[in-house]
Amino acid sequence: MLRKICAIGNSCGVSIPKEILEKFHLTVGTQVEVKVDEKAKKIIIEPAVHKTPSEIIDREFAAQVNDFIEHYKPALKVLAQK
Repeated sequence: MLRKICAIGNSCGVSIPKEILEKFHLTVGTQVEVKVDEKAKKIIIEPAVHKTPSEIIDREFAAQVNDFIEHYKPALKVLAQK
């Protein structure tokens, strides 16, 4: 499928056909990962893979946050009502 690079402000872009967007469930605002395969001389655009909270947050940190919440629960409830 032949596409033309177009100017977008100080950058450039390529439009993605509607059929491809629908096939991969992509819409305006969806994050994608742009990679370069220098060996194959290819630009690869793929849907971004979002990590689950457990992959992002360290278990020890999560335990500390839970301890904090339990310790200050009465004060947090009062603050939430203001």
